[in-house]
Amino acid sequence: KRLFIADSTNNRIVITDLEGKKLAIAGTGKEGLKDGKFSEAEFSDPQGMTLNGEILYVADRKNHAIRALDLKEQTVQLVAGTGEQSRFGRQGNATPALKIGLNSPWDLLLHNKKIYVAMAGHHQIWLFDPANKTIANYAGSGREDIFDGPLRGIGFGPNVSAFAQPSGLATDGK
Repeated sequence: KRLFIADSTNNRIVITDLEGKKLAIAGTGKEGLKDGKFSEAEFSDPQGMTLNGEILYVADRKNHAIRALDLKEQTVQLVAGTGEQSRFGRQGNATPALKIGLNSPWDLLLHNKKIYVAMAGHHQIWLFDPANKTIANYAGSGREDIFDGPLRGIGFGPNVSAFAQPSGLATDGK
């Protein structure tokens, strides 16, 4: 019975009850990349979020990162990305999530204990595995376009899927 608000312009996450009563605020309001207690943490244009138990994952867009908010401990931790923007999409196998740059993650979706990431800057959908702490391309060639096709692959044209800055994710549960 909580509402999570990405207060993007103010670089923070606001948590309220369903009547609008403030429960907590994560982030100082100052733009930056800083982990720690809610009152000390810094974000840069946070966007989409997904909840897994008492952990709220946040697409920290301009930090090119995914952050985990522990709602019980009221702490923020970097879980994917380096804080540096990567200019190149991914094709290969899963990589340690803290050893690879991301590019403008916009939305997150939890499904079957994995988190799908709308990686707008790479024009791809990535898959983050919090248990294994790895991340990989799930779909898209990295080319900015709109093509149906195999989930991933190298090349261009109608034989490889392509996206144009994906910024939202949803599922029907299947």
